[in-house]
Amino acid sequence: MVGYSKALGLLALVSGAQALQRSGLPISELKKQIRVWNKLSTRDVDPTELYPEYNLSTPIDHFHNDSLYEPHSDGKFNMRYWFDAQYYKPGGPVIVLMGGETEGTDRLPYLQKGIVYQLAKATNGLGVILEHRYYGSSIPTKDFSTESLRFLTTDQSLADTSYFAHNVKFAGLENVNLDPKTTPWIAYGGSYAGAYVALLRKLYPNDYYGAISSSGVPQAIWDYWQYYEAAAVYGPAACVENTRKITNIVDNILIGKKGSKYVSQLKGVFGFPNVTHDGDFASAISGGIAGLQSLNWDPTQSSNSFFDYCDTVSNSSLKYPSTEKLRAQVNELIKVGGYGKEVDSLSNHVLNYIGYYAPTAASCKTADQDECFSTYDTSFYAQDDIAQSWRLWPYQYCTQWGYLQTGSGVPKNQLPLLSRTIDLDYSSQICQDAFNLTKPADTGAINKYGGFHISYPRLAFVDGEWDPWRAAGVHARELPPRESTTSEPYILISKAVHHWDENGLFPNETTPTLPPAPVADTQSKEASFVKKWLEEFKREHPSSCKKD
Repeated sequence: MVGYSKALGLLALVSGAQALQRSGLPISELKKQIRVWNKLSTRDVDPTELYPEYNLSTPIDHFHNDSLYEPHSDGKFNMRYWFDAQYYKPGGPVIVLMGGETEGTDRLPYLQKGIVYQLAKATNGLGVILEHRYYGSSIPTKDFSTESLRFLTTDQSLADTSYFAHNVKFAGLENVNLDPKTTPWIAYGGSYAGAYVALLRKLYPNDYYGAISSSGVPQAIWDYWQYYEAAAVYGPAACVENTRKITNIVDNILIGKKGSKYVSQLKGVFGFPNVTHDGDFASAISGGIAGLQSLNWDPTQSSNSFFDYCDTVSNSSLKYPSTEKLRAQVNELIKVGGYGKEVDSLSNHVLNYIGYYAPTAASCKTADQDECFSTYDTSFYAQDDIAQSWRLWPYQYCTQWGYLQTGSGVPKNQLPLLSRTIDLDYSSQICQDAFNLTKPADTGAINKYGGFHISYPRLAFVDGEWDPWRAAGVHARELPPRESTTSEPYILISKAVHHWDENGLFPNETTPTLPPAPVADTQSKEASFVKKWLEEFKREHPSSCKKD
């Protein structure tokens, strides 16, 4: 069984699944993101031992005419990158994977055996991992105070990426002209980085000749209640129905019976009697349905938590005998919560739901449960030294991107999968307490570039059918489908989740079913259309593509 802390850890730490972080994380989860210097992840073969790291001195402030960045800076910082030239041949492209909202070392497996390795090998290209400003060791300021974070915008980072293409000199290739005027540069990114490369292609078309946006989220959305739509549409029907009903019971008590004895009774049967804030309690019992994003075709990167949860809540038999003693109280709560006519059919499902989250409650070893599950701690949020890396992505979503995953935003004629107590005020608490931001993010700063409708020649969009982030991209279910062309590929991977095309296997790891056919087919298509883009570049730049 995967409890709340582990499920959130998979989402929040942006590791194997390269996930956008869930909003409204408890302080205990944010603390896990505090930077520990020189700490390596455990891997069979650590890619950091295979690829030396390099740094390019890069301007901190590219926009001295924009008041957003006042006071301006003339300083520079070291932007970290890695590369692999084993397949490079003169005339080949530079394939750059954008690091996104995590440190670049997390992306090295894609250089070792994933999408960068595949594309570089297929095109005789040079593969690169480029770290996003402020993440990892690419830090331009002395601390992470709100004032220091003013340079943490997507526009500044995009300008970094343009600067990189024009100024980097790769070790061993110093005499090779790899300027974008003579060499095609192709960008790839997944998730936030997927949206990033779409903007990169549109804003810097002369620097990056093509881009692949995988599970990209080009539409910034403040209230992203649609995150749970994928689970609602593609999850097991019984799981969805029971989760909705149980969530509705919880809301009918937390909201409809607020201040009554039933609120404390509800928290008590779940094992969270000392969680003060209703939103924190509701969040603590919501991790299971949020686990869909952690599913991956690569078994070393996947978590089955979503289906483990669904098997539990769908089961009509009692799975946890220890919860039998709670039945009388649970039945009373079902009635109070508005489902008196369904007590007999719902009782075991609710008890199984409680049993599923029992390890989460038990994981808190202190009587003060707020210490484990609260999102309210002004003294913690006040920390802004360089180790507080948890501040980085929240600053970005509080200022520009949004994606607060609420239950309150679900239309009133629908039952949500997430409690309506998890509303904008609750989810944006970190924005106010950590950064003194009281207004919604300026999503227009991102959406002005096209949002759902962004399009550009040699800009590919690859998405997963089951991805919770699909609703923020060009494959959103309510949008009309686009025609897929060589110039603008538009690919939806069947039954896939979050940028499944990014992972790869060593030759001795492949099997008849790994990678799955839809993933292998997509990766083959990516290599094919990138090759055609390169042919187009050669036709446009005949003198530039001669061998050095």
